[in-house]
Amino acid sequence: QVQLVESGGGLVQAGGSLRLSCAVSGTVFSMNSMGWYRQAPGKQREVVASITRSGATNYADSVKDRFTISGDNSKKTVYLQMNSVKPEDTGVYCCALFYWGGEYWGQGTQVTVSS
Repeated sequence: QVQLVESGGGLVQAGGSLRLSCAVSGTVFSMNSMGWYRQAPGKQREVVASITRSGATNYADSVKDRFTISGDNSKKTVYLQMNSVKPEDTGVYCCALFYWGGEYWGQGTQVTVSS
């Protein structure tokens, strides 16, 4: 059974940094990509960043040049380095894994940025 567990969220002041981790347990065949998503109160979930199996990355315009997604295959973990955070980055951050047969999602970790 595949599980995704996020960690690293918390309270941070605007301008600060956080690093989120998403640990994958279990075996996934034909993984295509992984991504970080966030949902702010009263808003729809949005994609923040994604990384393909080959290492290609993509970012939402709102986080470009501030956030970095990376992966460590040996640890089966994907990271989201968040720098220069802003109050509008507040939300529940979830990681997702996409493979040929579907997708898996983690439960999420709360990130709160104070002004």
